Amino acid sequence: MSKKDFIQIVPASPKARKFARELGVDINKVKGSERDGRVIEEDIKLFVYKKTEKKEKTYFKKNEKNELEYAHSEFGEIEIKDIPRVKKLSSKYLVNSWTQIPHVTNHDEADITEMEEFRNSLTDIYTGKKKKITPLAFIVKALSASLKKYPSFNSSIDKIDNGKMTFKKYYHIGIAVDTPHGLMVPKLRNADNKDISLIAEELKKISDECKNLKIDKKELFGGSMTVTSLGGIGGSFFTPIINYPEVAILGVGKSEKKQIYINGKFETRTMLPLSLSYDHRIIDGAEAARFNNELKENLGKNFAYKLTV
Repeated sequence: MSKKDFIQIVPASPKARKFARELGVDINKVKGSERDGRVIEEDIKLFVYKKTEKKEKTYFKKNEKNELEYAHSEFGEIEIKDIPRVKKLSSKYLVNSWTQIPHVTNHDEADITEMEEFRNSLTDIYTGKKKKITPLAFIVKALSASLKKYPSFNSSIDKIDNGKMTFKKYYHIGIAVDTPHGLMVPKLRNADNKDISLIAEELKKISDECKNLKIDKKELFGGSMTVTSLGGIGGSFFTPIINYPEVAILGVGKSEKKQIYINGKFETRTMLPLSLSYDHRIIDGAEAARFNNELKENLGKNFAYKLTV
């Protein structure tokens, strides 16, 4: 048996080996950066990133001219229309994010029964009329509180090769706005310093500006994390694409009443579907689960009233 028949087993901790298995990586092909070539999780992340980048370049080179074997018109009547400008501009960012970032999505449900009761009870102190505040305002406030506890979700990596992360000290929440021109993501600045009423007002303002194409271009950049909500349309869980250079995005479905088994009996509770996509190079599954738990608590019974402060 020759030397080449032997497989050299690289030194690595059980945690690093487990991480490699989760990503489907042969750890023996990873170059370790520690003493004696010991492999750590950062080495595995860099290995995955380089392989993804190489595949992307190969893919785009191969598909530069994506010609159809048959024309659509050969099968029946067709109509050619221009792609909306906003969709055309955003397409390259979506493709870049999907191909460059190893996405993982955690699905969960938050019990928002008390939050909804509280939201529906809010009235104007001067007129006595009911306040029209959407659940999204509460979600934005809860998300900013969760980001403070888990700063990795409020970070960015411009180039993983340099081994540096940028941790943001501001809390600017991106809001995916459905417009006739295409999807736009303006930022609600300093959400952590604003109360629910002000957040609700600003949500309406930036949404109207996007729909009327009056939003400042700079307001589409510089975010901490994005929220994309289908609550007003319908649906439950999905896989939202991360808005690069952010490292996570929260997808929100339509809430519905369910029978939940609590303390030995079934209760009717209002449950909100949450889909958290994150960059696995920076955020591990366990950290994402803890973040989801924190977010659920921030939307739940004990925290709902504090959100108005």
